[in-house]
Amino acid sequence: MNARRLLTAVLAATLVTTALSACGGDDPEDDASGSITVWSLENQTDRVQATQKIADQFTAATGIQVKIVATDENQFTSLITSAAASGQMPDVVGALPLAAVSQMATNDLLDTDAAKAVVDELGRGTFSPRALELTGQDGNQLAVPSDGWAQLLFYRKDLFDKAGLQPPDTFDKIRAAAQRLNTGGVAGITLATVPNDAFTEQTFENFALGNGCELVDDAKNVTLDTPQCVATFQLYEDLVKNWSVPGAQDVDTTRATYFAGKAAMVVWSSFLLDEMAGLRNDALPTCPECKADPAYLAKNSGIVTAVAGPNGQPAQFGEITSWAITKDGPSTDQARKFVAYMMNEGYPGWLGIAPEGKFPVRKGDSADPAKFATAWNTLPAGVDTRKPLSDSYPADVLEALRTSPDTFKRWALPQKQGALLGATLGELPVPKAVNALAGGELDAAGAAKRAAEDVRAIQKSLN
Repeated sequence: MNARRLLTAVLAATLVTTALSACGGDDPEDDASGSITVWSLENQTDRVQATQKIADQFTAATGIQVKIVATDENQFTSLITSAAASGQMPDVVGALPLAAVSQMATNDLLDTDAAKAVVDELGRGTFSPRALELTGQDGNQLAVPSDGWAQLLFYRKDLFDKAGLQPPDTFDKIRAAAQRLNTGGVAGITLATVPNDAFTEQTFENFALGNGCELVDDAKNVTLDTPQCVATFQLYEDLVKNWSVPGAQDVDTTRATYFAGKAAMVVWSSFLLDEMAGLRNDALPTCPECKADPAYLAKNSGIVTAVAGPNGQPAQFGEITSWAITKDGPSTDQARKFVAYMMNEGYPGWLGIAPEGKFPVRKGDSADPAKFATAWNTLPAGVDTRKPLSDSYPADVLEALRTSPDTFKRWALPQKQGALLGATLGELPVPKAVNALAGGELDAAGAAKRAAEDVRAIQKSLN
């Protein structure tokens, strides 16, 4: 996701001559042919191949040809803008994060009627209400939510138990545990501090949400310099300056530090789960105990799904990704059929691409309301070694993960400021403020002030 090279998306779309029903599977017109182009932000080679395999199964069932085009998330905005300007829009975009959905909606690039038709056909009651809420606005269903991943606080349960510490689910408990366990060559915690990565923002927002710190209020006023946000910056400052590891930290170094047994806590996404269980050779745990048991950290780590600050309620950062049907795509009917297939017959295969980062937001169907949630439990995770997460983690942890999309929160979306959120992810004012804080350039109040001023400038440019 950090690549900065410009990708050239090869677009192909063939106009169809036969209209197909939106989502039906038994219509006499099912053998009608056509073709669609699907951009997928799941752009790793193995995931593209897995997606194409499901698409080929759809083709065999419907006669509709599907071309999967790997698309880099960092270049998506420029690519979709160019496609819209040239009249060469893809029919569908998959694995689209919430901010990108909002940006497409702002630019009037989404077929919201088509998205609603798919959701209604599959059954609104089979989806996570929260996922539908995050992907809807003003009564419109912007896109079809497909799955979610969670930001989590991982902690060394063995070290916490030995020290008589409670799970770190509040600001005070996190601070106390970091101070207590910062000893003997082990840092209390490792957190992202680099200025040029959305991972730093996700880590900060995960804390902020639980302390009532919002990007904007209901009147669209930027609120990053409120007491709730200053207190969140203060927590971050205390942790990274007093009880963390030296130097700028990013997605790779924070994982490496925790995997080496050199930190008692880390904030990372749920994509850590398969790696921590020793299922990926290029990201194996390296702690002393891990030499004899590669799954040692999985067995001895606790997981906090929601953190609470003194001014808020337990909350969790999470990302919902979606299937977006484009407004100007040349093959809307075929696109609707494809998305419906990916959320029904093809759904277990789609979730199985990376179960640790694809929690189901459609739990089942009318015949079996828990069909897909149950299937997720047994989907093999990992890269070089494949086995279900249930082989490495207890049932209560899996239940918390599987149901976490129902309680995800995000900045700006409830206030209908998705365009602002997307713009901040381009400029990254919060990570820049965090980096200045970690380096001693600013204190908590100064970091909050700078972040707020930068967001206000972005907001003004959008108006």
